[in-house]
Amino acid sequence: MKAVQALEPAKALQTFGETCEETFEAAKARCTTLRVRLGRGRHARPRLVRRLALPEVALPDVDLYAVFRGPHRRTAITSALAGAALLGVALSAVPGSAVAQTVHPTTPGSSEFSLAHGRVPFDNLVQVADPSAYQLPHGAPSSQQAVAVAGNLAGPAEPEHPAPPAPPARPDWSAPAPGAPISNGYGHPDPGYAAGYHTGVDFAVNEGTPLLAVGKGSVVSSGRAGAYGNQVVLKLADGRFAQYAHLSRLDVSAGDQVTAGQQIGAAGSTGNATGPHLHFEIRTANTYGAVIDPVAYLRAHGVTGL
Repeated sequence: MKAVQALEPAKALQTFGETCEETFEAAKARCTTLRVRLGRGRHARPRLVRRLALPEVALPDVDLYAVFRGPHRRTAITSALAGAALLGVALSAVPGSAVAQTVHPTTPGSSEFSLAHGRVPFDNLVQVADPSAYQLPHGAPSSQQAVAVAGNLAGPAEPEHPAPPAPPARPDWSAPAPGAPISNGYGHPDPGYAAGYHTGVDFAVNEGTPLLAVGKGSVVSSGRAGAYGNQVVLKLADGRFAQYAHLSRLDVSAGDQVTAGQQIGAAGSTGNATGPHLHFEIRTANTYGAVIDPVAYLRAHGVTGL
């Protein structure tokens, strides 16, 4: 024991380890069997191996029970604790051991989350530019307006309440009796007429057939007119006059505004007529004989089926 104490702590520990490694098998062979006294009450105790023969290191014959349970108990415990502390100091002095490593607490404020603004947390990092505010593409004021939706994903928006279908547009011009055949053409010579020829065109229609305004205009006259029977005269938007004769019924009055395709009366055989038909004229002035070809006039305005 004195030999161990005479060496420095580090040297003693190294010498002890080398000795144990070299003489382990020899020491194992020379250990005596523990003798245990059984059945003697509180005094029954194991007895430590008497002697462990090691080169240059000798352990004294120590009865641990006598030391820690005898009259010198307090002194023995204090000495044991002091020895344990001395062993810890010796171990800490060994280079490379875990106990010899010194741990330095982290200095507050050194984490990358608490660094001052703009400070680079590591020496090998380079900040190439200052951070800038995020700019939405194309200068959009909000992120919703900056999102582009593919045309094949977004269908046409449907209104909550679909608007009712618009009524069909009225034609600018119309035939006076659509689909009716012509029974007597314009300009046919006839001495029975004061002008010596037919001043209009006759459409073969049945009694009561609806008659339509050929264009937008105003009603100049609506009533009885001698040999023409019941007639309606319209002044059209281009200044021409349209005359309807031999009507059985009048549906408009003087001063009314009409549009193309609007019904102005019904066909008949009033006046000088041998049967129901429509005598229709286009005049350049609201007088007898100031006439032009009504079929050519209507066709020039896009009317078909004449």
